[in-house]
Amino acid sequence: MFIYGFLSTLFFLISLPFYALVRACRGKFIPGWKEKMGDFKSPELGDKVIMFHGVSVGEVIALENLIKKTKESFPDYKIVITTGTSTGQEIAHKKFDGIADYITYFPFDITFSVILFLKKIKPSAVLIAETELWPTFSYYCKKNGIPLYVINGRISDSTFKSYRLMKYFFKQFLKNYTQILTQSEEDNEKFIAIGAPSEITHVMKNLKFDVKRLDCDINIGKGNNRVIIAGSTHKGEDEIVLNSFVKLKKEFHDIKLLLAPRHLKRVEQVSELVEKTGLAWGLRSDKKDFSDNDIVILDTMGELSKMYSICDFAFIGGSFNKTGGHNPLEAIVYNKPAISGPSIHNFRDIYWILTRSKAGKVVKTPDELTSYMHDLLSDKDFYNESCNDCKTIFSSQQGALENVVNILKGLLTPVK
Repeated sequence: MFIYGFLSTLFFLISLPFYALVRACRGKFIPGWKEKMGDFKSPELGDKVIMFHGVSVGEVIALENLIKKTKESFPDYKIVITTGTSTGQEIAHKKFDGIADYITYFPFDITFSVILFLKKIKPSAVLIAETELWPTFSYYCKKNGIPLYVINGRISDSTFKSYRLMKYFFKQFLKNYTQILTQSEEDNEKFIAIGAPSEITHVMKNLKFDVKRLDCDINIGKGNNRVIIAGSTHKGEDEIVLNSFVKLKKEFHDIKLLLAPRHLKRVEQVSELVEKTGLAWGLRSDKKDFSDNDIVILDTMGELSKMYSICDFAFIGGSFNKTGGHNPLEAIVYNKPAISGPSIHNFRDIYWILTRSKAGKVVKTPDELTSYMHDLLSDKDFYNESCNDCKTIFSSQQGALENVVNILKGLLTPVK
């Protein structure tokens, strides 16, 4: 550990001037670099602090329900959230400004940064989401008696290949963790294979599946028609969805489309695209429904999650551009199959699970999207099997949140 700490600090100090020069020329530095060095004013948090770390958007989103439940179960503890990226910071502030007591960046994994960080935050327990493994941070948590957990742990196949080559190195510091809680048996085996002690490595399932159905009472004139939802679409995706829908409508006369742009400022633009299809359409805000329209644009706030309950299957937007996709579980929770384009990095682990069955599908091109929608519409057995797979996956994955909260209850003293 001493050798790693010395070499990592030395490398950091040697590379810092070169990095600063390159970034200065480009006019852009690492977001939060001062905070990552431990250079921030000590927050007044007291001696009861639970810290959560999610490196970026997907991990922060995965922690949402757990953080809210933790705040509810341990109201006398302060909540600190850290991220490693600026986008992670944006999401953390958006979701947790009224819940977390402090939001900042995770420190560089070098000795002086970690020591400064832990001295200022003084966490009672640290929970790190997914695959963030930091030797120096884990060493000083162990040294200071701070329980350190990996939660929702996973290792991708490509990462596993490189990690396994460094098993001796990982074995030296993975023993510093209190527990490593993984999403699946396969991930559990991967952690053990790279050197994690088997007695501290356990399956907890996946936090992202701890979502609940909303109470829904929706009348949108569906009748005996089949409804396709295109949820949270971004610029360029509406054209793709509409093109597929127009083609399918020629064969399947009973289908309807609920088109939900991610940003309501785009409603006028989307309306113009819908008008060009020549199909009857209307706006949800005008109380239009499918009784006399083929397409309804969802231009109201807060209704999309409930609308998934009445669809037959859904296309999840933000996946035919660089957004990284949106949460397919909003549809899957109602046993409705979800289809996505190729950009899914915000929910890659979710799609890894879904696409091992017929619950979810990632398509590479607009033509593949049309083709897969055709399969769901034309093959009743295939469609029913897809719906059943949604139900099976949810029942097998839920329970992760309660597992973690119970661990914290055994470690900390919740207020009753």
